[in-house]
Amino acid sequence: MQWALIFDVDGVVADTETLNARASALMMHQLYGAEVQPEEYREFVGTGDERYVEGVAEKHGVTIDTEAAVERRRQNFFELLKDHPLPAMPGVMAIVQAARVSADVGLAIATSGNADKQFPVIEGTGLKLEWFDAVITGDDVTKKKPDPQIYLVTAARLGIEPERCIVFEDAPAGVAAARAAGMICVAITSSVEADKLADADLVVDSLAELSLAKLRGMALSR
Repeated sequence: MQWALIFDVDGVVADTETLNARASALMMHQLYGAEVQPEEYREFVGTGDERYVEGVAEKHGVTIDTEAAVERRRQNFFELLKDHPLPAMPGVMAIVQAARVSADVGLAIATSGNADKQFPVIEGTGLKLEWFDAVITGDDVTKKKPDPQIYLVTAARLGIEPERCIVFEDAPAGVAAARAAGMICVAITSSVEADKLADADLVVDSLAELSLAKLRGMALSR
């Protein structure tokens, strides 16, 4: 492998952000009687499950049991998912399938979310975990985005230099993490507005706008 593609999950592989926010707002009502709007979670997208629930709770002055909150949110998420199956985001499957038959590129998943929540989402889209050379989740790291740890761990697992890795992200924290790791970042406007992703090397509305050949040129031109 000469270069690699690294996919975040929420908002990149699948459009989970709406369900994440609804599940979290419901959790706050169920456990703490707090009325929270799903939109309030937007600024915490990509920061990891724990910070995601803590951030909005802090804004409302609510002290939460983080472990219990994350678990209830997870339960709510899967209840909602039963009625709202999530396909792969546009362009994801085409890029992954093209990469699978190309010997020079590695594939990885790097998500701040926990494995028990993210693996069913990934496989529910039709993607298979065994198609990826590395799968790193929030369970595998001690620091969450915007810290670059998760991407540096992923590069090490792949055996690829960070500057030869392209990260697909949808959140400012993820963009910051990818850039801090020394990687190329392509941001998708599925979760936040383009201006909040301006630090990425490239901002697109959909991965369907990209080809493996274009991505290869970006990775190997450095």
